[in-house]
Parts: sequence; structure tokens; C-alpha cells
Amino acid sequence: MMKGKNASSEGYFILLGFSHWPHLEVVLFVLILMFYLMTLIGNLFIIVLSYLDAHLHTPMYFFLSNLSFLDLCYTTSSIPQLLVNLWGPEKTISYAGCMTQLYFALALGTTECVLLVVMSYDRYAAVCRPLHYTVLMSPRFCHLLAVASWVSGFTNSALHSSFTFWVPLCGHRQVDHFFCEVPALLRLSCVDTRANELTLLITSSIFVFIPLILILSSYVAIARTVLRLQSSTRLQRLFGTCGAHLMVVSLFFIPILCIYLQPPSGSSQEQGKFIALFYTVVTPSLNPLIYTLRNKDVRGAVRRLVGQERPKTSM
Repeated sequence: MMKGKNASSEGYFILLGFSHWPHLEVVLFVLILMFYLMTLIGNLFIIVLSYLDAHLHTPMYFFLSNLSFLDLCYTTSSIPQLLVNLWGPEKTISYAGCMTQLYFALALGTTECVLLVVMSYDRYAAVCRPLHYTVLMSPRFCHLLAVASWVSGFTNSALHSSFTFWVPLCGHRQVDHFFCEVPALLRLSCVDTRANELTLLITSSIFVFIPLILILSSYVAIARTVLRLQSSTRLQRLFGTCGAHLMVVSLFFIPILCIYLQPPSGSSQEQGKFIALFYTVVTPSLNPLIYTLRNKDVRGAVRRLVGQERPKTSM
């Protein structure tokens, strides 16, 4: 029987990633690099624009800036290492690098789940409680909600990461994924990991299914309010802001639910890599486009920033 040991003594892991499809690695490298650059440019654009333009100093764009910064960090935690592994024959990652990647990917993914709930509550307050909106979404409360999102994500990740760090691993160090994640690392263990898997299932349910239920509940309430409105311009404006957020929620949660609902098998594990690639690479690059296309506030901010829209002078 192979004796279990901690991987820190070996110093590295091998990320198998997409090595089963070597003919796709160059194509994937080009596509992922393009999406990564789009993610960097698009999300930095939203952060800078929201900071520079006073008209965007609202709760909606405050949370959107948090989401953009989160997406920047989330993609950067795994994509550069993936690009290196796709480009060259070496597909290794150090033990410290793997554990750092595991911690930040899990922390940022959990934070996004909570932040999307906060953003849906902001839309609910704006649509369903417009007269009380400035009181409900005061600057202090918005900052507290943002801090709570980040703290909950990093606390949850600390719990899982610490449990995973102490699991004794078998001799081989081949992680069957393109980045270090808890299920892939637990499959390398020589001991019973049912306690870890149960903990992962419970916390995943808390941070995936409960946020999804809260988001859907918010939009049911929003839909009821919108259906009672008479003005077509107000309807278009509401659908413009709420529709963008709902599309972002769908792009984030649908791939995660697909992974959850897949039966455990070899083929589903390979499909899971491509699904994970979608919400790790594609979704963060689309979020800025979804929020900026046909958005009058953003277009106005851009015009003001480049000096095309000058303030009126009093006569």
C-alpha cells in the first residue's frame, strides 16, 4: 500500500488541464489570452470610469466596481498559470502556488455569489422602494454590504483551504484540472475525505443555492412592481439596469449549476473543465460589455470624461 504523505514534501503538482487534447492547446491559448485581455481592459475601464465621474458615484456603480475588481482578481488567480501551461510542455505548479491559487479562487468565487445578492437587493430597493432608496442604500450601509461580501468569501475559503492543506495525499501529484480546486485535490488523497466533501457540500449550498433563491425572490418582487408601471420610458430604464444584472447572474450561476447537476463520471469530469473555463474566462470578460452596452449613464460618463459634453454656463 502506498504510504500517504503531504505534497509539500514533493514541492509541486502537475496540472493536467487539457493535455488530453494536445491539438487544442494552441487554439485554447489564443482564445483564453484574448478573453483575458478583454477582461483586464473592460473591468479596468469600469473601475476607472466609476471613480472619475461623479454622476456614477451611486450604489449601483459602487457595487459594479467591486464586481469588476473581483473579476480582475478572480481571472488573474488562475489564467496566467493556465496560459503558461498551455504554451509550454511544463504543466507544473509549486505547492505554495497551488495552495495560494486554491485559496484565492475559492474566496473570490464565494465573494461573487454574495456580491450578486447584494446587487440584486440594490435593484430591488431602487425599483420597489424608490422613495426610501437613499435611506436604505446609504453610503455607510453600502460599504458594510461590500465588506460583508468580501469577508464572507475569504472566511469560507480559509475554512476549506485549511481542511484541504492537512489532507495527506498519495504519491502521484497529477491534478486533473487546469487550476487547483478542492474536489480535484481531494481525489489525490489516500484517506477517507467524506468529512471534507460533506463540509464542501454544506457550504456550497449556503453560498450557491441560498444566494440564487434570494436573487430570484428579488426579481419576482421587481417583476410585480414593473408590471404595475404605466410609463414606457421607466419600463425601458428598469429593464436596462435590472436586465444587465440578471444576465450576469445567469452567466455566473448556470455553469455552476451544470457542474453540480452532472453525474460523477469520467466524461462529466472532462466536460466540467470546459464549463469551469467558461465561468472563469468568458463570463468576467462579458460582464463589462453587458453593463456598458446601451447604458446611457456610462455613455454620458465617457462623453464627459473626453470633454465632448461640456456643462452649460449660466447667462
